[in-house]
Amino acid sequence: MTSLLFHRLRMLAGCAAVVLPLLMGPVIAAENQLLLRPSQERFSSGDRIWWLEWRQGKQVLQRWAAATGAGQSQGLDRRWSPGNGAPLPAGTYALGRPEPWGRDLWIGLEPRFSTRRSGLGIHNCFPGVGCICLPQRRELDQLASLIRRHNIRRLVVVQ
Repeated sequence: MTSLLFHRLRMLAGCAAVVLPLLMGPVIAAENQLLLRPSQERFSSGDRIWWLEWRQGKQVLQRWAAATGAGQSQGLDRRWSPGNGAPLPAGTYALGRPEPWGRDLWIGLEPRFSTRRSGLGIHNCFPGVGCICLPQRRELDQLASLIRRHNIRRLVVVQ
């Protein structure tokens, strides 16, 4: 009976579920994702710090100080004006697999919304222009390892 109920719960939920003792109902596994959010903090250069966070559900498992957008371009049109140095547009992105990019690493980002912005990714640079820039290469290597190991496939950028 329990295995039949478990199977039905999985089908209803559309994803893996766990039946708790006493059959209290399904618990849906929290998704691993990256979240990029602005802070009020600044790098020593004066550029805004954006926190790139590895999250499982609402729990922050790790975070890195990142840059996106040139310091003077933080308030410019983020969605429709390629080349203006603005931060990444808010929205959901498909996260590519880390791959070599010269002596750097590149993690491609594909917007899941309409925009004229393209060629977006995460890499080692500073200051940021239109991508997500991690100033410390060791942090980029660490992020790439986590993406591979935990199959993280999504990034959400918030205002």
